[in-house]
Amino acid sequence: MDSNALSKARLEQACECLELSQLALDNNFYKGSATHSYYAIFHAMRAVLAIDGFDSKKHSGIISRFNFNHVRTGNFDKRFSKMVEKAFTTRNSSDYEDFYVISKAKVAEQLTNAREFVAAVADYLAKLP
Repeated sequence: MDSNALSKARLEQACECLELSQLALDNNFYKGSATHSYYAIFHAMRAVLAIDGFDSKKHSGIISRFNFNHVRTGNFDKRFSKMVEKAFTTRNSSDYEDFYVISKAKVAEQLTNAREFVAAVADYLAKLP
């Protein structure tokens, strides 16, 4: 599969995660919504990295390479790096801490950030030759 097709498939996966996050939020599954918001961001980063010919089995590898290749170089504003970090931390807490409680407001904020992140990635990818 060529890098453009892979990138497109990953961006579609990110968009699906956004929809799942919204459905979970609408049905008061806040931890699930937080997890899907993170995965929307994660797959969007992987969509960008597909163009670079890079992938990793580790989330930390994806995050690190995205920040190094695309935030540090100015392709994406530094605030996107903060969004990734916050979403990753929240997802880890939601998935692995037994008594973690997350508010509806925090989940809604994370979903808003994920939408902004995915939109920025879609815009970036659309401008590539």
